[in-house]
Formats: sequence, structure tokens, C-alpha cells
Amino acid sequence: MGLTVESPPHVAVPHPYWPQDLRLDKYLPNDRPMWQILAFLFSISGALLVGTWLLTGRRGQCALSTGRRLALCWFTVCGFIHGVLEGYFSLYYPDILTDQSFLSQLWKEYAKGDSRYVIADNFTVCMETVTAWAWGPLSIWTVVAFLRQQPHRFVLQLIVSLGQLYGDVLYFYTEYRDGFSHSQPGHPIYFWFYFIFMNMLWIVIPSALILDASYNLGQAQTVADLGAKNPPRKAKRS
Repeated sequence: MGLTVESPPHVAVPHPYWPQDLRLDKYLPNDRPMWQILAFLFSISGALLVGTWLLTGRRGQCALSTGRRLALCWFTVCGFIHGVLEGYFSLYYPDILTDQSFLSQLWKEYAKGDSRYVIADNFTVCMETVTAWAWGPLSIWTVVAFLRQQPHRFVLQLIVSLGQLYGDVLYFYTEYRDGFSHSQPGHPIYFWFYFIFMNMLWIVIPSALILDASYNLGQAQTVADLGAKNPPRKAKRS
């Protein structure tokens, strides 16, 4: 009578993501500490903020208010985050779980606040792809349009801000319908800072920029309407 060899029971690979029973058999833990990843993100963002602030205040540039300069700083950082970070995710999301490149580790760190980024959630992949390839380049174009006083600058601001707001509302709403199951509830860093605070920026700031663009476009339309009703008279020949 032959012997039957039983295979050892499967041991789940431990991971820091939620829900805790999530199966991530190929997960490779980061070899970089959290502070190093966050230092990279905020140092690059800070450098872009300072650089844009200095650029928009140079003599010879069109006169910009403090609020407008801050808005351009925002769009510059958005261009970096959308185009580089989210662009990377849109291209390499299948490999992030097992990859140790710096940007993969950044996404594995952020996924502690939203594990949809390591399970290649369909909505998240689609949303980030649109964000990367649409709002990233358009954010930079918005900065250039304001620096060059191009007539479509507020149209660009409105389009980009509407797109950001819509995507972020869906981002929160889909997770709400899932019962906020992809993050550790109430965790001060992963839930409140990564998931809530960092994403709320794309609710609050685009909302303010939508109102600003709507006001300026409305003012321009008012001037155009007045000009149509009262066309300039031709000068009489002497």
C-alpha cells in the first residue's frame, strides 16, 4: 500500500494592508523606511512650490496676485503628482506589489491607507490613468497659459479643477460604498493622513479654483455681451 504525502498547509504572506484577510501571496515588503519615502515626496513638492513661487514673482513677468501665484504653485505640484507619480502607477500597477523601485515602494507605502493600489482595483487603475494622462499635462499647460496670459487660461483652470474634483468625489464615494474596508479604521497616519487629508486637498482646492474660474469667465462674458450691444462707432472722416 503506497504512502500518501500531504502537502504542507498554505501559509499566508503577512502584509500591512486592509482588510487583514486580503491575500497578497507575492507581496514584497519595502526595504526603505516610511520617513525616507515621505521626505522624497514632500521635498520634491516643496521645491516645486518654491520654484514656481519665485518664477511667478520675477520682474518682467505679468503681474500676478498672491492668490494667483499660489494657484500656479498648486498646478505645478499637480503636474508632478499626476504626471510622474500617478503616471508611474498607471503603467506599472501590475508589478508594484513585488517591485522594489523607489516609486513602487512609495505606492506600497501609500496603499497602507488604501489597499486598492496593491490589488489593482479596476476603478482605481482607470481613475489614475485618466488623471495621469489628462490632468497631469493640462496642469502644466495651465501654468504656462497664465504665465503667458493666454486667453484660454481660465478655461483650462476650470477643466482641470472639475476633472480633479469629479475623480476625487468618485474616489471617496466608491470607498464609502465598500464600507471604508481598504484602510485601517481611525489610524492617525494611514487613514486620517494618507487617505482623508491628502485626498481632501483635491476636494477643497479644486472647488475654490472652480469658483474662481467661473467668476472670471462670467466677467469676461459680461464684457463681451456689453461690447456686442454697444459696438464701437467708426470715426467720421474729416
